[in-house]
Amino acid sequence: MSTPPSPTVVTPIRVPAGTTALQALKDAGVPLKGPDGAVVVREVSSGDLKDLAWTPEVDTEVEPVPAASAEGRAVIRHSTAHVLAQAVQDLFPGTSLGIGPPVENGFYYDFDPERPFTPEDLQALEKRMQAIVKQGQNFSRREIGDDEARAELAHEPYKLELIGLKGGAGDEEAAEGADVEVGGAQLTMYDNLDPRTGERVWTDLCRGPHLPRTSTIPAFSLTRSAAAYWRGSEKNPQLQRVYGTAWESKDAHKAYLEQLAEAERRDHRRLGVELDLFSFPDEIGSGLVVFHPRGGVVKREMEDYVRRRHIEEGFSYVGTPHISKGGLFETSGHLPYYEDTMFPAMDLENSKYYLKAMNCPMHNLIFRSRGRSYRELPLRFFEFGSVYRYEKSGVVHGLTRVRGLTQDDSHSYVTPEQAPGEIRHLLAFVLGLLRDFGLDDYYLELSTRGDSEKFIGSDEEWALATSVLEDAARETGLELVPDPGGAAFYGPKISVQARDAIGRTWQMSTIQYDFNQPARFGLEFSAADGTRQQPVMIHSAKFGSIERFFGVLTEHYAGAFPAWLAPVQVVGIPITDEQVPYLTDVALQLCARGIRVEIDDSDDRMQKKIRTASKQKVPFVLIAGATDAEAGAVSFRYRDGSQRNGVPVAEAVAQVVAWVEGRHNADPNAETPLVAG
Repeated sequence: MSTPPSPTVVTPIRVPAGTTALQALKDAGVPLKGPDGAVVVREVSSGDLKDLAWTPEVDTEVEPVPAASAEGRAVIRHSTAHVLAQAVQDLFPGTSLGIGPPVENGFYYDFDPERPFTPEDLQALEKRMQAIVKQGQNFSRREIGDDEARAELAHEPYKLELIGLKGGAGDEEAAEGADVEVGGAQLTMYDNLDPRTGERVWTDLCRGPHLPRTSTIPAFSLTRSAAAYWRGSEKNPQLQRVYGTAWESKDAHKAYLEQLAEAERRDHRRLGVELDLFSFPDEIGSGLVVFHPRGGVVKREMEDYVRRRHIEEGFSYVGTPHISKGGLFETSGHLPYYEDTMFPAMDLENSKYYLKAMNCPMHNLIFRSRGRSYRELPLRFFEFGSVYRYEKSGVVHGLTRVRGLTQDDSHSYVTPEQAPGEIRHLLAFVLGLLRDFGLDDYYLELSTRGDSEKFIGSDEEWALATSVLEDAARETGLELVPDPGGAAFYGPKISVQARDAIGRTWQMSTIQYDFNQPARFGLEFSAADGTRQQPVMIHSAKFGSIERFFGVLTEHYAGAFPAWLAPVQVVGIPITDEQVPYLTDVALQLCARGIRVEIDDSDDRMQKKIRTASKQKVPFVLIAGATDAEAGAVSFRYRDGSQRNGVPVAEAVAQVVAWVEGRHNADPNAETPLVAG
């Protein structure tokens, strides 16, 4: 389980006027190499990152930014993206440049080449990048006027478009990652200079900062290429996006590539096919999943668990339709903000109908269906709500980003005084759920309001709601990470960020404080003093969505689900056909105790049957030959390959039942004590 990190104290360093930040760091004895070495500095007064070559006009205090920090890695990756762009234009002259930002664990750059890149092209590009890095070209920043930049970049149509955005178009979302600040900010270019002659060998429009030289890029590799629409719009040209990764050391790079290889082995899309769990038929459409019988078992176990837990926690089960008149989502406030992620409206009976993208408006109607008293509060509604969101094709990804999903969605209606206790209650609920499914390494993220106009409500309401969430989150003792600007339009939220078996982080459960929708729907309850008062609405999703949680669990366990979740919990393997009736009787005993059992009575040899059960990641394999049948016993074979022979059937049944009913997330093995029959 994550705990709050110890605060790191950084002593500011004074950079005298006319002195480079690099020289000031050297004079102060700050390391400049290795994971702890500074790659840029942060100006203390403004928080802006500056190149090491930056020379302030007045004495300025800065803090060194080490390579192994989040900001340091972003600088390394941004610099590597520019080396990639240089390599592309070296090997594929005439290729137009798009944008090249750092992203989580790496970077990408968008290009408009004459033809799509091949795997062989990526190999050639990586080789050319290594040569550029070895040359030690200097990154050199210079300011430039808009007209001068247009003249210099006349051959780069996408860069010219970004300059237009900067010049006042105000399209901040479209310019994200574009290396150009909107709203009239100073344009800058970064030149790559030959270290011997000082001549410019390549240049790009960029706001920086960068490493001092290409040779200070410690380790990198290209990973893949894909198609991507310019500025994320299907109305724009389709470009080639090349992805890569870069790190502060060769060891960190190697560890990440090993994690990538392990992630590929655990990819739920591949395991979904191999284990016959689910599929995405083209005939149905992108991002729309069908669960096969074995996947249906896992899904049903998840649903049964969370339905039971909601009832235990005081929730009432409700049901709402998949479609609604558009006016409902206008009342809730969703339609103006989320229409681009909703499926297009259907014109029916002189009204516009939408597939619902969220369940909360309908739950509000249930609350409003009759008068409510303070005695009913907290009033908690829960449903498996199927919602539909028009995710762009480029971001649809297996079960973790779908267009049709089922939320274990709940809404608590409480008095303002009850809100803190309800949030603590929900946090305990979601953290317990994650632990029950074997996810016990997590931290919390607090998403708050940003400067955008999408957020509704007064400053006082937002401050109160944020304070309530933050206090409840801190009481858990977990690390709390700020996410400014990440809130929903109607209120702040806490999300649980869980780490899986190989250290990747996934956003799971969410809890949101909503003071807006109760007002928009006119929700009221009769208070103890007879007045009509407005409740607070608290949204929570424990799995988030069943589909996403299923995908994460599949990768967390690499398809080897705990015995209580496994689609098939026991496979019986007879050594000869003569033992089929014997094992069938054992299977009936297990079935009578609720265990999912199959008998492999195929014509395959015994060793192949064992390999098949292993590939299907079955937790328990019971093998029986003539000697076992005569003794009323079986041989236990576990998922780790260990085996225990001559186990009496009653003890074997008792062990399987006890392990499944105990909902253990670890696997048993030959050293696990048998349960008495």
